Amino acid sequence: MTPLTFHEARVLGTLMEKARTVPDTYPMSLNALVAGCNQKSSRDPVTQLSEAEVQEALDGLKGRSLALSSSGNRVARWEHNFQRAMLVPEQSAVLLGLLMLRGPQTPGELRIHSERWYRFADISSVEAFLDELRERPDERGGPLVVQLPRAAGAREARWAHLLCGPVDAAALSAPSGAAEAAGSSLVDRVATLEAELADLRAWVQGVCGELGLSPPGHLKSNDRA
Repeated sequence: MTPLTFHEARVLGTLMEKARTVPDTYPMSLNALVAGCNQKSSRDPVTQLSEAEVQEALDGLKGRSLALSSSGNRVARWEHNFQRAMLVPEQSAVLLGLLMLRGPQTPGELRIHSERWYRFADISSVEAFLDELRERPDERGGPLVVQLPRAAGAREARWAHLLCGPVDAAALSAPSGAAEAAGSSLVDRVATLEAELADLRAWVQGVCGELGLSPPGHLKSNDRA
């Protein structure tokens, strides 16, 4: 299959999400699909796709048999055909849809984010389907996901989809500027709290000393002889 564009992946992922989370309003009109693609929650990155861009993506997906259109009440409505076209089970489709909408994620994150789509029994189940997608044989189209190198300080490795073609694993596994800034901010906050605690401990010890009392154990100096 020809690799998807970013816009096509966002539109396809949105169709897959809404089919599972809001079935009463599915298939989707173009206007509803534009809103779904551009929503600020459950999207990374957040986009501002126009109707023309979404329509172009739909046309591309339809040409690959990944999306189908139907006319009702004079408004065209769209639905995905992902599982039939890609020959993957429900669980694998859910994981790929989440990766298209939210970017690289760990198995733990995927399990949490999939709650409204499909309820996996445990993280091992998520990992098993990811492994299956990674080891997909060439005669069935080849691998659909890749495990990224674990970032420094991370407990789990993240996974990315390959529907848009090969990914730059090194770039995706590196912490983003926002993540680095958040980490730096957390370090600063911890340092500030530790300094305030030291000041509080010294003040309590001083007051207790003036009153001839022994300070509480948890506020005694933690200096070791």
